[in-house]
Amino acid sequence: MSVFAGNLRKLPGISHLQAIRLLDATGEVVDSIENRAGSQGALAIYNHLAQTYGAITPEAAAKGLELFAEHVDEARANPGRHPNIDRLLLLVGEQRTLRAKHVFAL
Repeated sequence: MSVFAGNLRKLPGISHLQAIRLLDATGEVVDSIENRAGSQGALAIYNHLAQTYGAITPEAAAKGLELFAEHVDEARANPGRHPNIDRLLLLVGEQRTLRAKHVFAL
């Protein structure tokens, strides 16, 4: 099992979520992470970070990079392939924060 997969097993479930909307300092939605195949790992990590830190702060983003584990090196080597990791790298580098708005499944 990969480190990333092991990390995901320790995080809260996301079946109750439809998505997480990421908002900038003005409250504008800058991106969304949907609960669908291919993005559920990222949704679980961002959900955990938002619950733990109250927002995706630079400190939360650094923790998120730890949770993405082996995928971070691949993201650094291939910008754009892993946009949810790219975003965390940017937040750490620019010392910015995004608020997270949970969209609950019906």
